[in-house]
Amino acid sequence: MSEPSIPPPLEQFGARPFSFYPPILNVEHNEWAYEQATWAEIKVRNTKSGLELWVPRRYLGEISQVDEPVMIVGLGRQLEYKSGLLIQHERRVLSMPRGPSRAAGSEDLPPPPRGGAGRGMESPAERRIGKLILGALVVGILGCVLIVSIFRGRAGDRVEYHGIIQASLGLTAGDDTFAVVRRLGQPAGEAWYSEVGALQYRAMRYPDYTIILMGTERDKVRYIGAMNKEWKPIDAVQLPDGRSTASMLRALRRF
Repeated sequence: MSEPSIPPPLEQFGARPFSFYPPILNVEHNEWAYEQATWAEIKVRNTKSGLELWVPRRYLGEISQVDEPVMIVGLGRQLEYKSGLLIQHERRVLSMPRGPSRAAGSEDLPPPPRGGAGRGMESPAERRIGKLILGALVVGILGCVLIVSIFRGRAGDRVEYHGIIQASLGLTAGDDTFAVVRRLGQPAGEAWYSEVGALQYRAMRYPDYTIILMGTERDKVRYIGAMNKEWKPIDAVQLPDGRSTASMLRALRRF
């Protein structure tokens, strides 16, 4: 004897397509059409693949009041299509292994090792090694401090002349060769150096410093600063554009 057909709520929508929410797993296209029903199940057909499924009525939920863009039929459980059957999807929860705790299972922990071995630095041999390493570190640090002190002292001994301010020389950016001779006397030696771009540099050497003059022509060179015996700037002048000639002197090679 066949089971009596009980019209489900979906019957009133006829052939209008709908979607399940949540969607049935392992079925790519979530658009269905109502086919028929019994008192316990509802038969639906996938509009794209033609797959037909019997959905138990106990899983059916509410139907959306709005059917745009598609009508939604709720499912009370997450269903899964597997091996030709529609079954309830079960989520597998993987339990993480529990670490040892002090409150429970502490008696299962291995006891600490006994005797001299396994106690770190308590053995005589390991204590000696530790002392040797510590001694080497101390000796290395003291050696570094000693070397730095020696070189610092030597560097200080080489500094014989301090920076000479412009006022002590009495020279300005407008002084030429004759002004330098009038102020400082005849130099012990002279040399010329031609820079790229036809710039001319004149070095007037004195016992404690070297006067540097610069210009586009040799008869128009002007004072730009002074260098010490180590060829480091000890005096510079202010250019008309507000810059100092100190950077120019530092970049000038010895000649």
